[in-house]
Amino acid sequence: MLQIVQTINSYLSDYVLIFLLLGLGLWFTFKTGFVQIRYFKEGMQRFFGSLNLHGGSQNGGMSSFQALATAIAAQVGTGNIVGASGAILTGGPGAIFWMWIIAFFGMATIYAEAVLAQETREILPDGQIQGGPVYYITTAFKGATGKFLAGFFAVAIIIALGFCGCMVQSNSIGSTCATAFGIPSWLVGIALVIICAIIFIGGMDRLASVTEKVVPIMAAVFLLAGIIVLLMRAAQLPEAIGLIFKYAFTPQAIIGGSFGAAIKTAISQGAKRGLFSNEAGMGSTPHAHAQAKVEMPHDQGTVAMVGVFIDTFIVLTLNALVIITTLYTKGGILHDGYTGALTEQIGKANLAQTAFGTVFGEAGGNIFVAICLFFFAFSTILGWNMFGKINVIYLFGKESVKYYNIIALVFIFLGTLASNDLVWELTDMFNQLMVLPNALALFALSAVVVNSAKLGHSK
Repeated sequence: MLQIVQTINSYLSDYVLIFLLLGLGLWFTFKTGFVQIRYFKEGMQRFFGSLNLHGGSQNGGMSSFQALATAIAAQVGTGNIVGASGAILTGGPGAIFWMWIIAFFGMATIYAEAVLAQETREILPDGQIQGGPVYYITTAFKGATGKFLAGFFAVAIIIALGFCGCMVQSNSIGSTCATAFGIPSWLVGIALVIICAIIFIGGMDRLASVTEKVVPIMAAVFLLAGIIVLLMRAAQLPEAIGLIFKYAFTPQAIIGGSFGAAIKTAISQGAKRGLFSNEAGMGSTPHAHAQAKVEMPHDQGTVAMVGVFIDTFIVLTLNALVIITTLYTKGGILHDGYTGALTEQIGKANLAQTAFGTVFGEAGGNIFVAICLFFFAFSTILGWNMFGKINVIYLFGKESVKYYNIIALVFIFLGTLASNDLVWELTDMFNQLMVLPNALALFALSAVVVNSAKLGHSK
């Protein structure tokens, strides 16, 4: 089973995903006249203008900042720490360059997703908002085709994020807490299930209240510690940045193999882990952006772009630079590549802990990354649960939510018990399968997105 899923993932990430994600990003970048550049300042102004840690209940829906905080909660997770570490180990430091490329064009893609989520959302009689890819998929494709593609997407996201994805996140929490504090993973699992259950039961208002507080604080703490490490390693910073660009085009020098195979690995790792990190084009964050109460869809589109920027160009890049300046520059244990006995000692799960440990000490690095990963992964679980819940309601109605939450909590607990490569691979597979119907609908509704960008320009 594992080999079958790995083969599917290899084909999707090495061929289909790269061209589809880059194609989407390039398409919307040029169709909207580089929306990620023209409206970046507006997006930042809207982000800082709406920043509020006590936004309160919106009586259905969320404030613009609450929606972005929920989206970032989903984006900033193990993909930034564990995913980026795995990409660097497997594809070399150059994989980060390809993550940047994916993210730059992904900003245009996520603008399109947020705009369409706003355009096609439905407001229920009780004031609650239902929105996301299933709604713009059925708008783009009528009849049986639309229902099939929407159903395919809904099932994929429920499995990928609602169940397997949350299992991956809780596994990262359990393993890092066990390493840092010696707490049994199963005990961490019980505590996590109790906290998550309280928030799940509280519905959208409670989730928004938590994410608007947790996300800014957790990002600030991680950035502060990362900046401290980079200040301590300031002399190695120019070399680290150089390694990212050098190994983006000559990765075989550090990961071995032929040039063709190495460059394919570097690019595919950047694309696959970049998708898992910022989620642009995957169809997950539109569920949050659909909830925002804004004057026009364009407004939330510009805010959505800020989410990708924060996720990849700030949080992920900072983590990558910490790893590269401490481990890959001259004198670092991975300076000559990830080979020999190092492959037994260092994995994607503990690479960041090792990197921060070079400055804060082994125990300090373990504890710091464990705390950050707890909040990163915990907030991601909350966001992904909401995304899955919206699709469960679409497929089975509101009465099914309680059963969905119970199953999700079981998966969260199971994730803390054991690491399972099959779960990681299944999560990757369904993440990538989600892109297919989402991308088709985005292309089909391009005119709506372009018109929104024009309306925003005319304001």
